[in-house]
Amino acid sequence: MSAAEAGGVFRRARGRTLDAFLSEKEREWKGPFYFIQGADPQFGLMKAWSTGDSESGGDEWGQEIRLTEQAVEAINKLKPKPKFFVLCGDLIHAMPGMPWRKEQTADLQRVLARVDRDIPLVLVSGNHDVGNTPTPETVAEFQRTWGDDYFSFWVGGVLFLVLNSQFWYDASRCPALKQAQDQWLDQQLSVAGRRHCQHAVVFQHIPLFLHSIDEEDDYFNLTKSVRKEVANKLTRAVARGSGLPPVGAHAAHRHPQTHREREPTALTGRPLGGHPPPAHQGPGLVSGMRQPPPRQAQDGLLRTPRTGLCLGKRAQPTDGSPPPGGPVTDWSEPGTLPSAPAAECLPTGRAAWEAKR
Repeated sequence: MSAAEAGGVFRRARGRTLDAFLSEKEREWKGPFYFIQGADPQFGLMKAWSTGDSESGGDEWGQEIRLTEQAVEAINKLKPKPKFFVLCGDLIHAMPGMPWRKEQTADLQRVLARVDRDIPLVLVSGNHDVGNTPTPETVAEFQRTWGDDYFSFWVGGVLFLVLNSQFWYDASRCPALKQAQDQWLDQQLSVAGRRHCQHAVVFQHIPLFLHSIDEEDDYFNLTKSVRKEVANKLTRAVARGSGLPPVGAHAAHRHPQTHREREPTALTGRPLGGHPPPAHQGPGLVSGMRQPPPRQAQDGLLRTPRTGLCLGKRAQPTDGSPPPGGPVTDWSEPGTLPSAPAAECLPTGRAAWEAKR
């Protein structure tokens, strides 16, 4: 599928916003809603890893296609429909300039074209999309193919911010682009403060941190100086606002941790492309998200305390162990939104978030 053809299928972000939602209508709180978060479909990764050649070995991606098709099918069955479906980066495996990039892009666009037209796609850039060290050329390619690399939109009184985290990882070859995003983010947070935004949600590919804001630098997090700068910026915005703290929804193959009660919270989406979970995942992990250990309610729903997040009815292992991760279609009833007045639960094998007062 060409970029022009994709433009007729996807309502891509343009002008630093997503026109699937009219901001003037969506800035007012209208009650609870939910969305679906996916991460790293990364067509080509599984073959590359199986051969040990992660740079150029991704010449097959049939399994990733099947997993993503299953996710799309399950999302299309949800009732009521989610407000949108966000993919948090690493859309394909081939880096800019590497073999198979065009073919992987075409196949992913073909699969995503099957998402219900009433469920807008929100696409986030990752390191495999713009490069570990992005350039003006790689960013421009992403914009032509998928839409703006950073933008904002309002849904139901909630401000959503999509960021290009590669600018914070290494902007040595595009410092002006990083500066532009930083200035834009300041403006967006200022608007949120003036409007007394009830909730603000941030999507980016690389999380600020994995376990603690003071942890050591790692490939899967942002450097300590950067993460503290960004966290402080978000925290100051919280102090100016009147609602809940911003929530960051990230996808970097790892699970999240919460910083402090009034500061940003990180959620990590589990990869759609089948990347195995880290070996240190424990009972408190559900669908690639590290949360307080879930409790089993009488209605069979898994709930996590404090967040109001519910992860749907799940086929239970016979040995009593925690439900495993896996594709979104592991849910025994993927097309049903369970009724749970007290918790307003959400069914999905990915990460999802519900806005509520």
